[in-house]
Amino acid sequence: MIIQITKLGLARLNLIAHSIKIRVEFLMHPTDFKALQASEYLFKKIGLTKSTQIDSGIILGSGLSAVTAILTSKQKISFQSIPYFPESTVPGHPGQFVFGKIEDQHICVIQGRLHYYEGHDMQTVTLPVRILGALGIKNLIITNAAGALNEGFNPGDFVLIKDHIGLFLPNPLIGYNKNNLETRFPDLTEAYSRRLRQIAMKCGERLGLEMKEGIYVAVSGPSYETPSEIALLKSLGADMVGMSTVPEVIVANHLSMNCLGISVITNLAAGLSQSSLHHEEVITVSNKIQKPIGQFLSMLCRNL
Repeated sequence: MIIQITKLGLARLNLIAHSIKIRVEFLMHPTDFKALQASEYLFKKIGLTKSTQIDSGIILGSGLSAVTAILTSKQKISFQSIPYFPESTVPGHPGQFVFGKIEDQHICVIQGRLHYYEGHDMQTVTLPVRILGALGIKNLIITNAAGALNEGFNPGDFVLIKDHIGLFLPNPLIGYNKNNLETRFPDLTEAYSRRLRQIAMKCGERLGLEMKEGIYVAVSGPSYETPSEIALLKSLGADMVGMSTVPEVIVANHLSMNCLGISVITNLAAGLSQSSLHHEEVITVSNKIQKPIGQFLSMLCRNL
């Protein structure tokens, strides 16, 4: 009789637990729930507890995947193995999380990103950032490959993003908002941390790198811009153009993360040179600067 009562009690407890889980799933935005599930999977996979502070997160742009060489004690987890995580389909984006260390700093690097032009909605595009937030990361470094609008920029230049123009893409915060838990109307006056930019400038100087600053404009892609579109973007004050970064930065700010954006100039935008534009050029230029940007990111992470 006692055993029967115990089994009944356990059944009731399981039912209550299941009910609570359903209620949690119902109350949470689907993307937040996916991020929570993914973060729990990643913590378990890499053998860290939630009390472990992962100091910085890095999202790598097109062709920059070799930068993970700066990490020691690396553990790689493919996108396909992570619950609810879609596959990256763009060349130059391997599609995996890489956990490792730079000296005593725990670092999480995302090799590859999800793009709006791949057919994902903005909640999916920014899911990696929400996962980084669920992992407890407070400093986020976002890199990208960009086309130069500013005629003072050249392929191979490193440009710190000081501001962005994101009006050409849907805002990733449209829709559900946690009342009283998240800001409905987040301030983006300093979307790119001034403090992190100052640290980045000093790191660049110590390495003998010329660090420039500029305004990044995001467009949907996947087609490159026309010369007339480039003329319009220049008139708005943009210095470089790309197909990512802005949605990720908006969500990161919403999650109270400190953001640093770095554009690697891989080509001159349409109409600014005699050459046609193609993705292979982006990958080629990115491959050439793997070593210096790796050194830069290593020093940067040690000084955050």
